[in-house]
Amino acid sequence: MSGESASVIPRNQVDLVEFVDWSSVECLNQSGTHSLPNALKQGYREDEGLHLESDADEQLLIYIPFNQVIKLHSIAIKGPEEEGPKTVKLFVNREHMGFSNVNDYPPSDTAIFSEDNLTGKTVVVKYVKFQNVRSLTIFIEENQSGSETTKVQKIILYGTTVETTDMKGLKKIEDH
Repeated sequence: MSGESASVIPRNQVDLVEFVDWSSVECLNQSGTHSLPNALKQGYREDEGLHLESDADEQLLIYIPFNQVIKLHSIAIKGPEEEGPKTVKLFVNREHMGFSNVNDYPPSDTAIFSEDNLTGKTVVVKYVKFQNVRSLTIFIEENQSGSETTKVQKIILYGTTVETTDMKGLKKIEDH
């Protein structure tokens, strides 16, 4: 994912926010007053006055589990020109990551966000690596200006759910 953006969301791709398992969402190094729900939750992320902000330095580590398996197609991140994310690494199905071990694993994809991308334009991921996603970890490694604080106004994940077979709905076929 190089940062080239698609201006239109492909047909059949939906905002995956309704499939987020909110009870297990985590964000490391977030400010106490400017937390992750401001950028991720519907309603909050549309409020121009709310945002997610880093605390001790520019890095943020966001863990987003889903309540069903999804296929991730693209991601949109909106942020200010100077303090918006620049290098963003995505990890599929990696639980319990911290700043101490985030560099121990190869990312599923890496994006370099331009100032143009930070207006909310979607960036398409390497779709084949995002086919069976139970959780997504977003590591914001640095921001546009190299300042101590990173700000994120909106994060939108686009994709589809994976159709799974409902075993309860199957009927046994009788032998004849």
